Amino acid sequence: MAKACLFEGAATALITPFAGGKVDFDALERLIEFQIENNIDALVITGTTGEAPTLSDTEHRAIITFAVRAVRGRVPVIAGTGSNDTAHAVDLSKYACRAGCDGLLLVTPYYNRATPKGLAESYRKIADETDRPILLYNVPSRTGVHLGATSLRPLANHERIVGIKEASGDLGLAVRLRAEFGENFDLYCGNDDVTVPFLTLGGRGVISVLSNLFPKEVATMCRKHREGDVTGAMADQLAFLPLIDTLFSEVNPIPVKCAAAMMGLCREEYRLPLCPPSDGVRKHLSELLEKSRF
Repeated sequence: MAKACLFEGAATALITPFAGGKVDFDALERLIEFQIENNIDALVITGTTGEAPTLSDTEHRAIITFAVRAVRGRVPVIAGTGSNDTAHAVDLSKYACRAGCDGLLLVTPYYNRATPKGLAESYRKIADETDRPILLYNVPSRTGVHLGATSLRPLANHERIVGIKEASGDLGLAVRLRAEFGENFDLYCGNDDVTVPFLTLGGRGVISVLSNLFPKEVATMCRKHREGDVTGAMADQLAFLPLIDTLFSEVNPIPVKCAAAMMGLCREEYRLPLCPPSDGVRKHLSELLEKSRF
């Protein structure tokens, strides 16, 4: 039986706006409306780009509830609910399911450096105790743990584990995952600089940082590829490459939140240990946005 597909195309890894040290829910609603008005295919909240590690449990849950209500079913809402404590991940994932999220994004447990067996057991426990489709999340630069084929093998056939956000930057891994697990295990690109190559290798879509700023353009790029206009999609990819490089010239989400503030989408406020970007990055962002179409 075919598994559920959470989305096809572009999902935005949404930033979390702050004001005076608190979550700015008014700005969050504006960000959500901006995304939907510009034809984004899905939203991913409380993830890396949403500064989830700095959110209290109360804030994390409040953002999930607020986002589901604000979206009102217009696009899928996928909540980041992973943790290095499996029991906490289970509890938070259950809450997201009750709140009405369409799916869950589960990062590999960080700091613990679990073995492939431990990873598999942790993910299976969360999947067994929840009732929404799950995307696993491989981002070894953040977690110190690589979620490769060995760890995925015991999980790929679980009815609720439907795919992976692959953010290692290794296109060869995408090829190997597609070869081993086929089309019933969805692959999503987690690196904006290789979106189109990843789609060409069989990716279902992208979970994008860039689309915080340009949701319509990123969604259009994915649609072009899906409809067979690979040349047009690649031209879009290359046109955005200078901005993408700048968005990742300092740790995400520092540059993208700075750029969003420049566009009037939110305040430029971070939580330590994240802090504002260097003057050079700020200047480069301003120049690139000035040349853009926003």
